[in-house]
Amino acid sequence: MGSVDQDLTGVTPRIPLPADDDLEPEHREMLANLPPLNVFRMVAGAPRAVRPFLELGAAVLSTALDARRREIAVLRVAHATNSSYEWAQHKQLGRTVGVTEAEIDSIATEERVSRLDEECNLICRVADEVSRDVWLSDEALEQIIDRYGPREAAELILLVSYYNMVSRFLESTRVELEDEPLLGGQTPSSIGRRPSDQRGAR
Repeated sequence: MGSVDQDLTGVTPRIPLPADDDLEPEHREMLANLPPLNVFRMVAGAPRAVRPFLELGAAVLSTALDARRREIAVLRVAHATNSSYEWAQHKQLGRTVGVTEAEIDSIATEERVSRLDEECNLICRVADEVSRDVWLSDEALEQIIDRYGPREAAELILLVSYYNMVSRFLESTRVELEDEPLLGGQTPSSIGRRPSDQRGAR
């Protein structure tokens, strides 16, 4: 007898990406000024959430932690949460801001990352613990407070938490990867600034 969770139709359920006609005009305009990523279009299907989602994303990508270290954190979240979409997009972004192929390999394969430098090993530990345990251990929390101070420690935790939300949204809505890479040569900040730039221009 099959599991109660078994899909008896044989068709994998998914939430379809909204077409332009399904979106409000302001959200169509917003998407037109962003890279044509499926994640943005899927979020636009939740109209009350799309602008806050993008603005929080821009905020966590503009903290004191530099882009290379931020992308290491996001890549480890993508690995820990098994989010293939998040991994593919941020691997492109990570390469642009200086994450090496050897570092990407360590993030993707090590049970506990130890082959990066001391700071990036710690960042990966934070990503692992928040992603898998929710609770950041006292030891790891003490280490990031000692290294960064309370404000930047909170910003790192918020970054990791935000991309946990993103990965869970991506995987649960079944967002598919685009047919070709769209972020090659782009930096996270150039994407993240656009929603607030749009608002300022209105």
